[in-house]
Amino acid sequence: MHNEIMTPTTPSRRYHKRARAESEAQTRRRITEAAVELHGSVGPANTKMTDIARLAGVSRMTVYNHFPTGLDLFKACSTHWAAENPFPEPSAWLDDTDPATRLHTALDDLYGWYDRNEGMLGQVFRDVELLPDLAAVMGDLWGGYQDGLMRALAHGWSSGASRAELRAMLRVVIDFHTWRVLRDSGLSVDRAAAAAARMVARAAAQP
Repeated sequence: MHNEIMTPTTPSRRYHKRARAESEAQTRRRITEAAVELHGSVGPANTKMTDIARLAGVSRMTVYNHFPTGLDLFKACSTHWAAENPFPEPSAWLDDTDPATRLHTALDDLYGWYDRNEGMLGQVFRDVELLPDLAAVMGDLWGGYQDGLMRALAHGWSSGASRAELRAMLRVVIDFHTWRVLRDSGLSVDRAAAAAARMVARAAAQP
């Protein structure tokens, strides 16, 4: 068994390697945070790499070194933002066995989250059809979350409506733009959630 030979420069090299990695991680985080800030203020479609670089205090080339493609950048931004603004958790509503009550509880949480995060969500949902890379990321992140919502909300209904009709109604009431319409009509978060839940329950009860 051979003993490792430690030269005087080995600890220094390891230190500098670790320091360089930490510096790179900090730079990547600054770029991500700058991009997230711009996405929330001017929108992803109006965010330029030069603006991200300026806000992050780095060169434009540094931004591209960390994020070679728009897809890379949107993935990092969405992960960062979602970690700081976690989506409402569907499992929290499953204790409500009555589907209409469960839906009201879910919409109250979801609409409250929409209300708190309207600035970012409004910009992203406005621009998603303009940017294929953003659409791909949102399809994975938001599309996957919506699928989880639908699974939590769709079971337990006894209705004359077909399963496809029920899912369509649920898809409408969980939509961000539906909440905005209800809000702009003068309804508070709770009243909007109650009204949307009643609409689904009444429609589902029809033969």
